Amino acid sequence: MSGPHGDDIHTDPIRDDLGWMLGVLFRAHLRGAEHTVGDLPGGPRGYQVLVAADRDPARNQGAIAEELGIDRTVLTYLIDDLERDGLLSRRPDPADRRSRLVVVTDAGRAAARQRREALRDVETRLMSALTDEEAATLRGLLRRAACAAQQADPLTDLCAVAEVVADPPPSRRRPATRATRSGTTRRTAEP
Repeated sequence: MSGPHGDDIHTDPIRDDLGWMLGVLFRAHLRGAEHTVGDLPGGPRGYQVLVAADRDPARNQGAIAEELGIDRTVLTYLIDDLERDGLLSRRPDPADRRSRLVVVTDAGRAAARQRREALRDVETRLMSALTDEEAATLRGLLRRAACAAQQADPLTDLCAVAEVVADPPPSRRRPATRATRSGTTRRTAEP
């Protein structure tokens, strides 16, 4: 089988490139996700926050930020918008009065459930070239590869999300760089 330039497509380097394959699937998934969850505050990220908040026990913003890999400041704005729309609420943490737990409301749970079903349709279309068994195998392989890649990332452990662990992931703090009076930088632990 030949490509547009007479090349055998089975030896075309771009078609064997993992980045190209993941990029095509990611862009197609993103377009579908934007269409199905774009009406939520924050779009796909807002949806992820709703899903992350819909777990027991409830967690604080820091745990959700770490779990989703979202900057804490960005997450604060997302939660503000979701709270304004009545999809999330914040309540004091009984274990630490300085902390606030993020809790999904009934309206937020219903909104997430509706979008989850729509996203399943998007994923079904993306996987339409595969049998059900192949699609399940691909998901399993991608989950395993993603978890292995995540373990190599020293910032957070998002595999707990993929494995649906109810407990918040352990806090991993990365070194922050701080300038000294002499203009050099030194590593310090982030608070």
